[in-house]
Amino acid sequence: MKSKTPPTTSLQAADIAAAAQLACLLEVSAPKPGNVSPGRHFADARYEDFLASAAAIGGPLSAAGTQPIGVTILLSIAATARRVRSNTNLGIVLLLAPLARAADLARLELGISGAVGSTDFARILRGSVQSVLEATTVDDARNVYTAIRLAAPGGLGQVPAEDVAGEPTVTLLEAMRLAADRDAIAREYATGFEITFERGVPALERARRDKLSWDDAVVETYLTLLAAGPDTHILRRAGLPLATEVSQLAQRALAAGGVRSPAGRDAIEVMDRTLRDPHHTANPGTTADLTAAAIFVVLLRG
Repeated sequence: MKSKTPPTTSLQAADIAAAAQLACLLEVSAPKPGNVSPGRHFADARYEDFLASAAAIGGPLSAAGTQPIGVTILLSIAATARRVRSNTNLGIVLLLAPLARAADLARLELGISGAVGSTDFARILRGSVQSVLEATTVDDARNVYTAIRLAAPGGLGQVPAEDVAGEPTVTLLEAMRLAADRDAIAREYATGFEITFERGVPALERARRDKLSWDDAVVETYLTLLAAGPDTHILRRAGLPLATEVSQLAQRALAAGGVRSPAGRDAIEVMDRTLRDPHHTANPGTTADLTAAAIFVVLLRG
């Protein structure tokens, strides 16, 4: 009897967009406290809207390796706006677009097969992210500003320099650096996706190694990120006291065992009820976006 040769797993260009879409689906399908999930809708955004948004970004992200990230972001948000009426994925797209372009560069650097799961791929992916960010232009910033205005997220306010209501005069990376002190997604650009690679990905990989389901692993990753610091979406909309209180709820849920114990699950359920209000001011939306970025990287690494 002939022995079977193990199949070679390789990353193709089309796989990158599929992984991004799957990351969005896994993120929104997990019952994360305070967020939209199956059976838990917001007045202006239902679970199905997030499914439609994941479908919408497939086309633009499939070309992420061959076009500037500003174009990818604008096309993704425009495609989403044709399918849903509210902002469902601006933060996610801002994170996934440079990661997708970096994944394509990493694939090419390793050779067209781009061996998934290898140490080389993981190392090169993060290096490629930094290269992608440093190569951004004023045109990228202009396209992203247009995308932000199209998505119309709540709680943006105004800033004295490089406000999104005007025309940018700096590169996208420089604009993000200016916003890094008030927005965690901008901070990812400024730090080379530090939270994603150093906190989110390890938490998710640990949960999966421990045989947690995708739902539980995503919820645990989300709580881990939220417990580490205030969610900047809440911070912008409601201020530091509420953002800090929500982080403390995540800390207590993890201390009780999180998804790994009955007491932890009870704490998560109480947390979910506490965070839900008619205006969603306590919605940790930025933490959900960071969780999606971590899922995407883990999927790319196999």
